[in-house]
Amino acid sequence: MLTRDPLPLDSILLDEARAYLRIDEGTEEGPLGALLLSAISDAERFLNLVLIERPMTEILSTASGWKRLGATPVTAIIGLNGLPAEGARFALPVASYALDIDANGDGWVRVMQPGAAGRVEVAFTAGLAPDWASLPEAIRLAVLRLTGHFHLHRDDAEDAGPPAAVAALLRPWRRMRLS
Repeated sequence: MLTRDPLPLDSILLDEARAYLRIDEGTEEGPLGALLLSAISDAERFLNLVLIERPMTEILSTASGWKRLGATPVTAIIGLNGLPAEGARFALPVASYALDIDANGDGWVRVMQPGAAGRVEVAFTAGLAPDWASLPEAIRLAVLRLTGHFHLHRDDAEDAGPPAAVAALLRPWRRMRLS
C-alpha cells in the first residue's frame, strides 16, 4: 500500500495558473487549487511519474527477493520499519535489508533478515523535480492547459476529455511498464 503526502500548493504555481487562466488576483485559492491538484494528479497517472518531490511510505511484504517501490523517480530511501503481526513497529537494523535506486529512478528493497516483521514500511521521497518551477517547461504547460480545460468545462456534462495538446506535451516524458 502506497501513501503519498499531500502536495503543497506554492504561490508560484498559483500565480502562474492565475496568469494562464486570466483570473484576477483576488479569486479564491480553494477552487483554483483543487483544479491544479486534479490536473497534476491526472498528469502523474498519465506519465506514471511523481512530478513534484514529496515524502511517501509503502508497505511491502518481507518475502524473499527484490521489490520495486510503487512510485518513481525515487530520490531517496530513508529507512525501513518492521511491522509484526502483533506489537509495535520497530526500526529494522541496517544490516537486515538492502536498498537500491537504479538508473531509471526505480527504488528497490530486499529484506534479508525480517526478524519478527511480516511486513515492512518503507519511507522514501520521490519526484521528478523539487518544486513547480523546476519541472520541465512542457510538463508545466501541459498541467496549466489541463487546469484550463477543467476550469472551462467544470459544469459541462458533454465534455469530450482533455485536448490532444496535453497528451502531446506529456508523451515524451511518459514511462510505461511492461509486465
